[in-house]
Amino acid sequence: MMRRKRRSSVDKEETFSTAAKPKKGRSAGRSAKEAVAVETNESVFVAFVRKAGVTLKHDAQSNETTADLVVFQKRIQQQLQKSPQFPGIIQEFVSSMEAYIENADALRTCLLPCVPQTSSSSFQESLLRMLLGVETLQTLIINILLEKIPEFMLDSSGDGGLSVPRMIINQLKWLDRIVDAKGLSVKLLELVSVAPVEVQRDIITSLPEILEDSQHNDVGKELNSLLQENTQLTVPVLDALSSLNLRSSLLTEVRSAVMATMAAVQLEDLPVVVKFILQSVSSSDAFEVVCNLRRNLELEQCVLPPVIQASQTLSAPAAAGSSQDSITLVLDAIKSAVRFQKTISEAWLKAIESVEEVEDHKVIDLLMLLILHSTNANQSRRGAERMLKLKVRSGLIQEPLLHRTFRDYVQVVRGYFSSVLALAQSLLRSPDPGLVAFGGHMYRCSFTLFDSYCHQEVVGSLVTHVCSGADGEVDMALELLCGLVTEKPSEMSLYAVFVKGILDYMDNLTSQQIRKLFHLLSRLAFGQQQQGSHIQDDMHIVIRKQLSSTVPKYKRIGIIGAVMVIGSMGCFFLLLLQVTALMELVKSSSESSPEAAALYYDELANLIWSSTLDPQEMIGSRVLDDFQEDFVVDLGPDVTGLVSFLLPPRVLYNLDEDESQGGIAINLLPLLAKDAQSKGDELTQVNKTQKRVSPLCLSPFFRLLRLCEEKRHQGDLEEIDALLGCPLILTDMDAVDKVQSLSKAEREFLCALLFHTINWFREVVNAFCKQTETEMKMKVMTRLQNITYLQTLLEKALAETPGFVPPASNFDGESSDRLALSSAVPALKTKKGGWIKPISMMLYGVKISANQKLKVWFLFVLKEQPEKEKEKDVSPGVSLSVFRPFFRELDLEVLSVLQSGLLSRSLLDSELHTKVREEVLLGPAELVFLLEDLLHKLEFSLTAAPTKRAPFLKVQTADRSVGFSHLQQRSSKDIASYCVQLLPALCTHLENCHNHFQALLSENNGCVDGPATDMQEYRMMSASYQLLLQVLNTIFSWSGFSQPGHRNLLKKALGVLAERLKEGDADLTQSFEYLLNFRSTMPSLNTALCLSQLLSTVSEKGGNAAAHRDQTASLVRHFLSQVWVTASGERERGNKFNEALHALLTIYLEQVDDILKVVEEIAGEGITELLNVSKDESSASWPTLNRQTFLVFYKVMLAELEKAVRKIPAGKSSDDSESEKLLTWSLAVRDFHILVNLVKVFDSRPVLNVCLKTNCPFLAQGREKKTSFPLLIYNGTLWVRFILKEDVQSLLKTFQLSTRQLHHMCGHSKIRQDTSLTNHVPALKKSLELFLYRVKVMLALNNCQEAFWMGNLKNRNLKGEEILSQRSQESDEDEEEEEGQGLPLPQQLSEDEVSAIFRQ
Repeated sequence: MMRRKRRSSVDKEETFSTAAKPKKGRSAGRSAKEAVAVETNESVFVAFVRKAGVTLKHDAQSNETTADLVVFQKRIQQQLQKSPQFPGIIQEFVSSMEAYIENADALRTCLLPCVPQTSSSSFQESLLRMLLGVETLQTLIINILLEKIPEFMLDSSGDGGLSVPRMIINQLKWLDRIVDAKGLSVKLLELVSVAPVEVQRDIITSLPEILEDSQHNDVGKELNSLLQENTQLTVPVLDALSSLNLRSSLLTEVRSAVMATMAAVQLEDLPVVVKFILQSVSSSDAFEVVCNLRRNLELEQCVLPPVIQASQTLSAPAAAGSSQDSITLVLDAIKSAVRFQKTISEAWLKAIESVEEVEDHKVIDLLMLLILHSTNANQSRRGAERMLKLKVRSGLIQEPLLHRTFRDYVQVVRGYFSSVLALAQSLLRSPDPGLVAFGGHMYRCSFTLFDSYCHQEVVGSLVTHVCSGADGEVDMALELLCGLVTEKPSEMSLYAVFVKGILDYMDNLTSQQIRKLFHLLSRLAFGQQQQGSHIQDDMHIVIRKQLSSTVPKYKRIGIIGAVMVIGSMGCFFLLLLQVTALMELVKSSSESSPEAAALYYDELANLIWSSTLDPQEMIGSRVLDDFQEDFVVDLGPDVTGLVSFLLPPRVLYNLDEDESQGGIAINLLPLLAKDAQSKGDELTQVNKTQKRVSPLCLSPFFRLLRLCEEKRHQGDLEEIDALLGCPLILTDMDAVDKVQSLSKAEREFLCALLFHTINWFREVVNAFCKQTETEMKMKVMTRLQNITYLQTLLEKALAETPGFVPPASNFDGESSDRLALSSAVPALKTKKGGWIKPISMMLYGVKISANQKLKVWFLFVLKEQPEKEKEKDVSPGVSLSVFRPFFRELDLEVLSVLQSGLLSRSLLDSELHTKVREEVLLGPAELVFLLEDLLHKLEFSLTAAPTKRAPFLKVQTADRSVGFSHLQQRSSKDIASYCVQLLPALCTHLENCHNHFQALLSENNGCVDGPATDMQEYRMMSASYQLLLQVLNTIFSWSGFSQPGHRNLLKKALGVLAERLKEGDADLTQSFEYLLNFRSTMPSLNTALCLSQLLSTVSEKGGNAAAHRDQTASLVRHFLSQVWVTASGERERGNKFNEALHALLTIYLEQVDDILKVVEEIAGEGITELLNVSKDESSASWPTLNRQTFLVFYKVMLAELEKAVRKIPAGKSSDDSESEKLLTWSLAVRDFHILVNLVKVFDSRPVLNVCLKTNCPFLAQGREKKTSFPLLIYNGTLWVRFILKEDVQSLLKTFQLSTRQLHHMCGHSKIRQDTSLTNHVPALKKSLELFLYRVKVMLALNNCQEAFWMGNLKNRNLKGEEILSQRSQESDEDEEEEEGQGLPLPQQLSEDEVSAIFRQ
């Protein structure tokens, strides 16, 4: 039986199509024969294509198809194979096709997709694309098509904008199989060499989609050559290369060529270049590639200057924004690489970290930190935040770079606003003031340059910061909000409701913060535009509620807020009635409390001083009348005849003796007595209707009066100048000498009277210090003398009045509330443990009494005051530094008195009167008084507060800002500018002090303790000398000088010093030489330290610190080699001397070129000399080194040795300086060995503590991979060569002896059972063990196991004696040595174990 032949799918399809046709008649048969005859005249190409299912069209119509791609190709293949002329028919078919497409229209039609005849058919390829799928025709058709390209090269686009070359190239993409791939690649590259640029780009970008993988490397080489020849093809070549599968060596070569030509790349092509560079990076070369990319990527050159950019934005916004778009694309390419390749993100962080100069940081660094922070990876986010904080803290990334980034790349940075906001929040929460300021600048730039959505987010975030309660965070946030209200009032008024929400969180704000809050709220509510007027009612409600409160804290908030609102409302004449009503409300609310009334006077005075309001409109002349009625009395015989007081009254300190009859006096003592009586009457409810006048209001009321008179009369105080010289009703000051005989009430009354008198004189000096008349200046100088004299009396009185609480003088802080709680305060001398209970009760929220609160407050005041103030030599009496918050603040203008000359003994006659009365001179005591005040002001305003993190449990501490409320109204720049104006006067006083001690040395033959030395004068002049140097150092240490806007101010300050040495055109470098001239007259080591610090600061700010290092080191070496004695002839000693010696020795070791050599000199020479002298003598070469100061030298040398080791550069196996680094390490290890073995001689507990604590960081340097310690860095055959050298063996043995001694110290600490020592033992033991195992790893890597054996050391004490109670059970032979004897090293470690150890 015959099997039926199976037909193909093509035959089936033909059968189905034939069956579907109706039967034909004879006529139909005849027409078919005629059609065949016609077809015999068609070409083979047309006939075969038509039979395969494609109908060719003319007149720009698309070809029609009835068959799918596979069916069409099958039919063409069958027709060619079944043809009797096969294989010749193939050439005939191709020739006819070539003849057919000679017509350009026919060629385009064949290149365009075919149109299916039925709508149900899917998309069809072009005719030529379908024919390329026939393998027997592919090569011939490709040759024909490629030969057609040159004909259309010059016509890049024909009819309809279609490019024939591009259409031909598209036919070759994504073919299922290429018969002759190599030939095709050769022909395409030949076309590239002769084609125009447009065609070249089309061909090159299509190569990855045309060629097979086997041709990628060959094509890549050709493209690399083409890249170096024609820079116009950079983008298409890189686009193609990034899609080719190339060898790593070829990729590296191409990447290097691209990196070299990056500067010549067009901005619009830069994203492709960056993308290619980062796509071709491997983990091994990521850091190097990223560093080169960062170096060559100059975004600063991609944008125009702001002025030109603004003009182009107005004329052509699209062109102006094109550069921003290109930079955005570049950053997107980097972001894509960072997101998907962890090694690239790590490399970027390392590249930014490696920049060590401010000038080397670029915009790309900040943008990259934003990109890294914006990625989803937590590690990248934390790394970017950590890096930004590190760079800002070290001063390498500064505000000018941030401002330039935001200004020039606003569109780019706007895309990373969420990261900007998150980073700003983190920086503002930092305890570092520098980070807080930088975070504030980020907020300011975001609000100024971004859109309204960002405005809302910025304001909301700042409000959150204010409500957090952290002091630094709150201060910066409020300052930013106030600045934004001033700069952008219309924009900020839209978010007034947000800011108003802070009113609910005022309990955690200080008075200065509350002042800023109400200032910005009142500016929003009562501003010029009145756009925030909807919060006016809310503010009035809050202020009235606070004023009506009986709690002093809330009443203070209400007074401050009301005065701020008065200042904003007073600018409008229509609101004058409301202002008057609000002032009456505040006055009536504060009458019952003297503290509240005094605060109201102070706040109103600050408002008048800081605003342009006319006090005549608000207050009128009532202030003068009220002051005269309350505090001024006429002099007469009845004044001193009163005997009903605790102390007899007496009129003192009258400077207008000629007006003693009919003059006036300040009624201080009677007011103080009446106030004490009225406090007792409050308890008995007596005399409630009588007006109460408190002496607390005397100074604040006078300040208000003085500022009103200054405003009304343009600085003229003629109407109140009688108050400068008028006397006070006090008591006889001889009572201070017999204070011990007074009762407790009388002593406290006397102390309060002295406090009020000093505060009155301080306010009088504030008022009249700016007067220019000689008589007024003389009176001001006399009042300063009165202050200094009364302070000495007060010190004596306070020494005999323990537990006395001074009257409040600064009413805007928390201290006034705490100190007003009780008039009976226990003495500070209490039994041991007397502080523990109230502190623990406060920590756990238990209510305690007023006395306990005050005890805790005094504890923290005494604890926080500087050590130098605790030890201040005042005899007899106590230091007034503890009581500084109880004195009125001196205005900055008072310091203009320093411009007066210095009164010395040479200007006095035998009766201690000046020969020239007309000249205003400043005494040494007054000079010290003013310099101390100036130094406190500068330390508060120009010196950043120490970095402190908020404790978990908030404890009440002394407020640092108490006594500086007026100073806080000024900016740091204003204060620095004022100090620069004072520099000539300060230099004059400095020269006077120098001349004084120079004359003293010449009189006493080079000694300061001669018989002609006046102890009191010596002490005052020495204090003046030291304070002057401290003031100058604080001025020049101001961090604001590093900002570009303040450089001129720094040059002016340095110029003042330089001109003192050479008038006229002086070089700024001469400022250092000027200060160096004072080195010969240093009265004490502390003064020498201040001069050394000042020289270091000036050399650094002058920009040539390296040039003056040798001079500074030589000077400090001279100071360290000098014997320091006091005016009494005794050697200087004590904690202050040791602290100064520590700082001076640290400066010396930081300034010398070779620290290791100097440490060896001190340890080998100076300490050796110390061991050979008696107990009380010093080293001959280092006179400051004795047994009392040995600990200071030892501590500094160990710390500086560890720092020096950190600075030794890391080595590589390719370095040529390995011997030099080995020598450096040998010196370091030798110094370390000497210092460790000194413990055998100086075995006191402090020395042991320092040694145990400091040696852990030194050992850590030997474990870190980034150090150059040879045990860890050199690998391979290099160490096989090194290990045979004797110097390496010596280094190892020396270090082994040091570690063995450290082990003995650990055993000694355990025997002594001293917790202060044993606390450091675990960390030191861990460092020793880790170091030991890293040595094992190094030797295992270099196949030197036989050079190292390890065993267990015996526990010994400092003398080397074995600790018997801890004897090991092993034999003595197996326990002797750490190296050279003991257990052999185990088998060689595997690579995984070695890598794991190194990663630790």
